[in-house]
Amino acid sequence: MSRGAEQIGQVMAHVAATAPAPEPGSAGAPSRPSGKPQRHTYGAVDLGTNNCRLLIARPDDGVFTVLDAFSRVVRLGEGLGQTGRLSQPAMDRAVGALAICADKLRRRHVSLSRSVATEACRRAENGREFVERVRTETGLALDIIPPQEEARLAVLGCHKLLEPGDGPALIFDIGGGSTELVLVEPGAATPRIRAWWSVPWGVVSLTETEGRAAIEGPERVAAYARMRQRVFRSFARFVEMLPEDRHDIRLLGTSGTVTTLASVHLALPSYDRRAVDGLQVPIEAMRRINLMIAGMDLAERSALPCIGADRADMVVAGCAILDAILDIWPAERLGIADRGIREGILRSLMARDGYVL
Repeated sequence: MSRGAEQIGQVMAHVAATAPAPEPGSAGAPSRPSGKPQRHTYGAVDLGTNNCRLLIARPDDGVFTVLDAFSRVVRLGEGLGQTGRLSQPAMDRAVGALAICADKLRRRHVSLSRSVATEACRRAENGREFVERVRTETGLALDIIPPQEEARLAVLGCHKLLEPGDGPALIFDIGGGSTELVLVEPGAATPRIRAWWSVPWGVVSLTETEGRAAIEGPERVAAYARMRQRVFRSFARFVEMLPEDRHDIRLLGTSGTVTTLASVHLALPSYDRRAVDGLQVPIEAMRRINLMIAGMDLAERSALPCIGADRADMVVAGCAILDAILDIWPAERLGIADRGIREGILRSLMARDGYVL
């Protein structure tokens, strides 16, 4: 089922103003600063349907300095669409990655942290059981957040990369099990969310729904068109919320899909965050890359340096989701953000303690 905001006229509070509670079991919240705040160390864990990511940072003169990071493909949602449950191998992979995150949080003496889980745990019948296992085995208290909170954190984490302009902006996050779309009010330094939408199509869920045999078969271009249309239809009600005036519109994406495709656009021999984060890619160039990848077989995609074997089987679905987004929001350029939920968590926690970043 698609989820979204029915209250198009209701403007949410500043995304930075709503700070989440500290994670239970964290090392304890630092006191609110009086005068010049003392620096504390903060941590953010994002367990998605496909990836497990960690970021540890410390506020420093209006920005935050990253002290440690971790990312691993765990495919927690593998098979979820068929069974409605998280599989034992998938949970084992995720717990292994989360144990590494917990160890890094301890070693870095993190003062305050938050760990979140998204679509896979929201949908799975045994999602709560898995969360309890994670707490028992790693000490991390995963917070299964709703799509609205997922969208808020993604916007808070990446909005500073929005292209300058006075027109409306759309920020999106293509995940493993869902995609969030956020329409942002123009003209504010700290973005206000005008409308948001979440659909249960991510790179894992869309791949499994279409089927790998179709995506890899001789009719794979037709399979790609079906995936693109399936996602486009799921955006129908959100399209009704979009402004009719499309002057000076802006578009910003945060996810492994957009950073991977940006790397292909730049023909990078290996992934380079400094080259990708903040990049503006012409939409027509991105469309050509999407179609090129959709026409490739698995071996050809795996041979592309910044796709490789880890992403080759899922990237076609990501391209289809991106194309559907470009269909409803025809901006001239796509902004690329190698930042998102983790950075949003950190900014929320730091704002709670008085740091303006």
